[in-house]
Amino acid sequence: MRALRYATFLAGLAFLALGLAFAFQLPAATSLWPWPDGPLSYLFIGSIFVAISAAALWIGWTGEFAALPAGALNVLVTSSMCSFYFGHLAGRDGRPELQAFAVGALLAALASAAAFVWSRRLSLNDARPMPSPVRASFWVFVVALVLGGAALIVRAPIFPWQLNPDSSVIFGAIFLGDAMYFLWGLLHPRWHNAAGQLLSFLAYDLMLIVPFLLLFRNVAPGHMLSLVLYVIVLIFSGALAVYYLILDPATRLGA
Repeated sequence: MRALRYATFLAGLAFLALGLAFAFQLPAATSLWPWPDGPLSYLFIGSIFVAISAAALWIGWTGEFAALPAGALNVLVTSSMCSFYFGHLAGRDGRPELQAFAVGALLAALASAAAFVWSRRLSLNDARPMPSPVRASFWVFVVALVLGGAALIVRAPIFPWQLNPDSSVIFGAIFLGDAMYFLWGLLHPRWHNAAGQLLSFLAYDLMLIVPFLLLFRNVAPGHMLSLVLYVIVLIFSGALAVYYLILDPATRLGA
């Protein structure tokens, strides 16, 4: 199990490096994306990888592999949907270069399914219950992510910038996978089924909050409402994570 902890921690560091590379638009990272995209989209992709890294680093550090099913389910749903969409584009639009992305996403889905089946048999070491305000917030997150994911898949303009239509579908798949991440915590309301989610959300918030606040200076009028709502979510989720991960004596990290 120690070797698995080291491997998980190193994987977290790799996701962190990849996320920062996307955020700073380094060619080595952006060349991995299936089509050219804009700076804010690359930042969003980077924030997702950094969020994954936060949970992986935490699990690797604590050895709490019984908290892994939520993240594995997240990746399983996202990767399965992405594999289907990449394959659809490769066949429908005659874009054979996307077939490799379809296969890669399928392999990620299979690996996530295996991790889910293995880890869900484990018992959590931490018996603390999930605090009621966190459970209520998770319900809000699940509903918002499902509605937002569905809107993105049908290419509704709900992001505070203009999305590449294909990226919109992929981002919608990410949102729906994230909804499963929080839903698992609701179905198994123990603290360690919330800590990883809050760590991921905090990392995501830290990556996006300053760029989004700066975006108020030149956001297109049609995207202003989306930006305001997005910033409210970032501030609320960040405050929730800071309180329960750092300030609350009963749940803060290391308690």
